[in-house]
Amino acid sequence: METACEHAYSGSEECTMREHPQAHGVEGQIVRRGDAAYESIRTSMVWNGLTPGRRPEVIVRVASERDVPAAVRTARAEGLRIAVRAGGHNWSGTSLRDGGMLLDLSRLRRFEIDAASATATVQPAVRGQDLMPALARESLAFPGGHCPSVALGGYLLSGGLGWNSAAWGPACASVLEIEAVTADGEFLRCSEKENADLFWAARGAGPGFFAVVTGFRIALYPLPRAIRTTTHAFPLEDVERVTSWVTDTAEELAPTVESVLVLATAAPDMTSRSPRPKVVVAGATVFAGTDEEADASLAPLRDCPFADRALFSDTDRPTSFDALYADSAAVWPPEHRYAADTLWSDEDFTTLLAKLSEPAAASPSDQSLVLAPVLPVSTDERLLRDMAFSVLGRSYVVPYAVWDDPAEDAVQMRWLREAMHAVEPFGTGHYIAEADLTAAASRAERSFAPADWQRLRALRAAYDPDGVFHSYLTPEEGGASYPDPEEGDAL
Repeated sequence: METACEHAYSGSEECTMREHPQAHGVEGQIVRRGDAAYESIRTSMVWNGLTPGRRPEVIVRVASERDVPAAVRTARAEGLRIAVRAGGHNWSGTSLRDGGMLLDLSRLRRFEIDAASATATVQPAVRGQDLMPALARESLAFPGGHCPSVALGGYLLSGGLGWNSAAWGPACASVLEIEAVTADGEFLRCSEKENADLFWAARGAGPGFFAVVTGFRIALYPLPRAIRTTTHAFPLEDVERVTSWVTDTAEELAPTVESVLVLATAAPDMTSRSPRPKVVVAGATVFAGTDEEADASLAPLRDCPFADRALFSDTDRPTSFDALYADSAAVWPPEHRYAADTLWSDEDFTTLLAKLSEPAAASPSDQSLVLAPVLPVSTDERLLRDMAFSVLGRSYVVPYAVWDDPAEDAVQMRWLREAMHAVEPFGTGHYIAEADLTAAASRAERSFAPADWQRLRALRAAYDPDGVFHSYLTPEEGGASYPDPEEGDAL
């Protein structure tokens, strides 16, 4: 059975103004800096309320994939460097660059599901909140991003650490084929057997990819019929004890159990105390085939040796992908301001979270948190082959600054940089999808294994010798995007 779906724009995303229509063969909307609609469209290009100050010279909102080669040729003709936006959320707004062209693919939302072959073809602006329910109706699933508004284009290009990644691998491991427009405006089909080097780069290169992907063919998985969550919250001072217990217990868990540690302010449903205390949360979600399998998989997390210390416990709660997305949307509301950074490390979680507990306790926002997925991605080498993405350490942490008052921008950015500074000496690399590339010049390079970084540079030189596409964001470019931290804060 084949299911096709197309999600059209509505509401504020639709703009009826069409400045410079059909220029250079582009059927979509072309807006240039100085045009009446420019600023409102520029700010709409970023999901984050903390909009970078960077300003492209022209924004092209394609009407279909046919517009992409025309837009690329326009950029070449006008000497404009291209940045690409899939249409979902990105913490640092890497597609907004000074000068050049912003190529907005957010109208490319079509997908088709072939249940018989357990595959789907998806355009880059398809979001998890649209794809996952359609897959569920076919008894299928995919390791989509944890947030519902993540668009598959940027997510898959960056590797994709999403739901059930410990069992299914990074989402890019499920990419079977791509269609891409290269720097000369030509369409290429890429897979392990055809244009294999560009296919390799497309599975992990992230925002520095040197082509425009207009479509993906992805492998799908049987829908987990029994999804359950278990959550325990403890006082933050118990961080080392809790972390040690969770990481030891994780060794007994099946890969289908996604366990995570979070340093945060207690959620309103966890306590009646005011102000709400800082906590360390031990959470787990199992993606099982049956209730019996789910029960057995979560059993090790039911026997906590210091359960009497828990401020909150909720075990074996049935849930679904829809409910998981609803919970995620509540944590990451679109109208807020965000900044994030990532760290891979070979140090153990107990050491890392002990170092991060002090910044967590001093967070100027009750919405900020430190996230530590205990096993963020599969360790199965078969699921990590033939891709630019690689696991760069045995531990992974992500501090998120979350706030809503623009007057606090400098304070919140300082908090993020100080949190990262606490664990930076233990770092072995970063995850390109969520790394703060404005923090240090080394961020992009350290998001890849050294040999992979050199291969990416060589492929960029081969496929984009004239530099038509922007490479990775740099601290110099980001300097106008965020308030300058106090001296010594930048890493």
